[in-house]
Amino acid sequence: MDIYDVIVVGAGIEGSSTAYQLAKQGKKTLLLEQFPLPHSRGSSHGQTRITRKAYGELEYYTVMMKEAFSLWETLERESGRKIFRETGMLTMGAPGDTFTMGTIRCLQRHGIPHQVMDYQGVKQAYPMIEFPRNYTFVVDKSGGILRADKALISYQETFRRFGGELRDGEKVLDIIPGDTVRVRTSSHHYRAHSVVLTVGAWATKLLPKLQLTLPLKVLRINVLYWRERVPGGYGADRFPVFLQENAVDNYAVYGLPSEEYPGLVKICLHWGPEVDPDSRDKADDSWVIDKMKRYIARHFPELEAEPAIAETCMYTWSEDEDLILDHHPSWRNIIIGAGFSGHGFKLAPVVGKVLAEMATNKAPSYDMTPFKIQRFRHNAKL
Repeated sequence: MDIYDVIVVGAGIEGSSTAYQLAKQGKKTLLLEQFPLPHSRGSSHGQTRITRKAYGELEYYTVMMKEAFSLWETLERESGRKIFRETGMLTMGAPGDTFTMGTIRCLQRHGIPHQVMDYQGVKQAYPMIEFPRNYTFVVDKSGGILRADKALISYQETFRRFGGELRDGEKVLDIIPGDTVRVRTSSHHYRAHSVVLTVGAWATKLLPKLQLTLPLKVLRINVLYWRERVPGGYGADRFPVFLQENAVDNYAVYGLPSEEYPGLVKICLHWGPEVDPDSRDKADDSWVIDKMKRYIARHFPELEAEPAIAETCMYTWSEDEDLILDHHPSWRNIIIGAGFSGHGFKLAPVVGKVLAEMATNKAPSYDMTPFKIQRFRHNAKL
């Protein structure tokens, strides 16, 4: 039986980025995916995601995002696909809103082009929205849209071009730690010097088999599309991506222009019911749609306040909303990427880089303190 340098389990955006980095370095790499590709069962499907550099007060993400933008450009060149479209990202909040004020300070400190506006300014720039007159608004001009489906297929195809092996429709049943890690799937047995686990929502099921239980929740997210009353009114040439923290009952709301479906704008609650990833369709999410209908009616008067399309995806939410990027506490050649908490897609190029570094015994390029498993030592089984 051949021994791989690294086996990556999970071919979503984080796993595909990691496998790509490894193959690009000449490592013998196997990428495993439990479902036939492409699929819509996890967290990486769909056509668009938001990207931005500002991250409120969490500046360690801003530092990572600076390189992420550059690495997305590299993938565009290697794949021949256009992945990023710049629209700017709008953030808004009531007086003293922590996220909005933190975003402004972050943009200023890092020299990122931006524009701060009051109510009159934002109505002039974006007359199709309506928020309270005492709000503060800021546009991170680096923000925009990632074409998610193109990003995912680009990583997977480029990985293969660099010599990587991708096997889909193979569910991992067991991982046996050791100096050489053994991986048993629904149809084969494999061995590798290191294994990277980027299994999304299934981390809640796979990690306990490795004596590791982390404070993770799987949430079912309603991806909602709202019809324009005037076609083109919210097109990407005139409307930015946006994020409002504390928008609905302390939950965030995010949105993107009418880019995916003609005349439909994607605006979603950044939360949802907790689910089992293998039976996510059983959840009652009617409350999400009810809250979002009221939000749309209040703040987006030029959209019809009834969703035209409702799709779903899953978040794997860590207790503190920070990523988990670390070695297994007992077996250093098992590396874990989990808990992306609904904001990991834009970071995928850098996540893949550091997970590949850890899998090949290199020092990570970033300070990994915020992402270590040990931060959960008081409320996890390590």
